[in-house]
Amino acid sequence: MDLHLKRKIAVVTGGGSGIGFAIAKQLAAEGAVVVVTARRQDALDKAVAAIGGSTVGFAADVGQAASLKALYVQVRERFGRIDVLIANAGGGVHAPLGQITEDQMDQQFSTNVKGVVLTIQEALPLLGAGSSVVIVGSSASMDPGPTMSIYGGTKAAIRNMVRSWVAELKGSGIRINLLSPGPTNTESLRTAFGEHAEEGLAFLRDKSPLGRIGEPEEIASAVAFLASDAASYINGVELFADGGASQT
Repeated sequence: MDLHLKRKIAVVTGGGSGIGFAIAKQLAAEGAVVVVTARRQDALDKAVAAIGGSTVGFAADVGQAASLKALYVQVRERFGRIDVLIANAGGGVHAPLGQITEDQMDQQFSTNVKGVVLTIQEALPLLGAGSSVVIVGSSASMDPGPTMSIYGGTKAAIRNMVRSWVAELKGSGIRINLLSPGPTNTESLRTAFGEHAEEGLAFLRDKSPLGRIGEPEEIASAVAFLASDAASYINGVELFADGGASQT
């Protein structure tokens, strides 16, 4: 299927590794001009080199409005618009009730909630009719599991905000959707489990109706579809890419 992404200007936050990197690579393969952001310059440089093509990278922290304003100034000066915006940057911390710290709450809400709001809000002047915003959520929005209450709460908050934003953007021609992955084979997932990584991955595989966790490329394909003109009548949805695990 031709997703009609050739020469589209796409911005992908948190594109230095994992799912974000896979998304940026997929969009570039579909012919988009991709702007990748990450906080760490070394990860950003490696990602841009690996993706190749017309990809460019800018260091940015989605939790800081000034950082995003600076990013979009550069995007405006270089490209003049944004056709596809992927709000991907995010992260989670495992902690059971009774051991949740203020720093853990602040960190997750700053990136996963405030970061998404700022990423989209600051980009609005560059988004026009026919543009598409895809937020990378998580199946934790409805099925967080033990020790992931704060992370799940941030992802549920995003889902509710999208319901409001769709109404607020009525008439603009801007579409906004959520793509919520289930457990995905990334380094960050393994790191989150720490020394219990293999045990944790086995639990997730057993929970899945497909008997496995996802691959970043599978999530990237779903994001590319929602971002594309092939999904031109899809707006305001939360699409789960989790092998059916959240539905059981």
